Amino acid sequence: MPLALLVLALSAFAIGTTEFVIMGLLPDVARSLSVSIPSAGWLISGYALGVAIGAPIMAVATASLPRKRALLILMSIFIVGNVLCAIADSYGFLMVARVITSLCHGAFFGIGSVVAASLVPENRKASAVALMFTGLTLANVLGVPLGTALGHLAGWQMPFWGVAILGVLSLAGLWVVMPRQAVEEKTDLRAEIGQLRSAGLWVALSMTVLFSAATFALFTYVAPLLEEVTHLPPQGVTWSLFLIGLGLTVGNYIGGRLADWRLGTALTGIFIALAVSSAIVRWTSPHLIPMEINLFLWALASFAAVPGLQINVMTFGKGAPNLVATLNIGAFNVGNALGAWAGGMAIDAGYGLQAVPLVGAGLGVAAMLATRLCMRLAAKESKQADAVAVCG
Repeated sequence: MPLALLVLALSAFAIGTTEFVIMGLLPDVARSLSVSIPSAGWLISGYALGVAIGAPIMAVATASLPRKRALLILMSIFIVGNVLCAIADSYGFLMVARVITSLCHGAFFGIGSVVAASLVPENRKASAVALMFTGLTLANVLGVPLGTALGHLAGWQMPFWGVAILGVLSLAGLWVVMPRQAVEEKTDLRAEIGQLRSAGLWVALSMTVLFSAATFALFTYVAPLLEEVTHLPPQGVTWSLFLIGLGLTVGNYIGGRLADWRLGTALTGIFIALAVSSAIVRWTSPHLIPMEINLFLWALASFAAVPGLQINVMTFGKGAPNLVATLNIGAFNVGNALGAWAGGMAIDAGYGLQAVPLVGAGLGVAAMLATRLCMRLAAKESKQADAVAVCG
């Protein structure tokens, strides 16, 4: 694997840490800013919506730029956004800072995925994308637990200073090692927009939305669930987040290999596993050991879908790689916002934190049904070899 992939993974690690670390700090942020847990959860939804709205805007804004220059600009926005998060002293200021930070997210992962896939042979593309997204999963193994511990020790703002420093390191790495084709290649925006007529592409994007909603319905509220239902102290929550991150990383690796094998069949099985493991959290949450085992298996199933879903839309929209890959990152974050909102609604309706995993399970079933629809649609479009290859 080229060195540039490792730099992209480092960038993904920084972006993933700033997106997810607030989940471990949700109770601290809520207490510090004098808001409720569901209100604090909107900081996650606000970031996700910023990605969803900002992704196509930033894709258009950077379309005329060489890919390397676009990635450098996006990482610079990321650094500024994290500095603003670190100095935030009110709920409104923090929300605005989170949205600013989110603007780089979708376009960076979209363009980065295209670059990652372009660096390797055809039969290694999903694995290359998975390697880039390993940075995102390692953010959950290392970045989120360490950031959570740092936040408990020195205040919830401190992890954002650390992420800003990671952003500077990523910026330097992108400048030095990004390969020549990433410097020279530009996007034909008009041609890319013309490729967005495929019904299969939009079904594929809906799969991403539903998967992400299923994951984040639970992930958003996992820290308060562990504190209030499993009765873990803050240090215990940190170790639980480490275990979840480990599961996400293993799942991402397995998912990349499965995506290179038979994507449609693999995603169907992954979504079934996600729905089942999420539902079981409802009953294991009061019991420490079963809960920890369950969360590991749930995390493994969650991120096993990520590289496959990215390759899924990139193959359906082969003629529009930058825009389609960026739209899929936006779809991930629409799902993030939807899942956080759905989980929060269940809590506000009086069903309590233990209802949240059942919400995630229902959304996981919906993602599985969308995958079956995708496979049927691909069968009808059998003359389109790329669509057939994606959905198996």
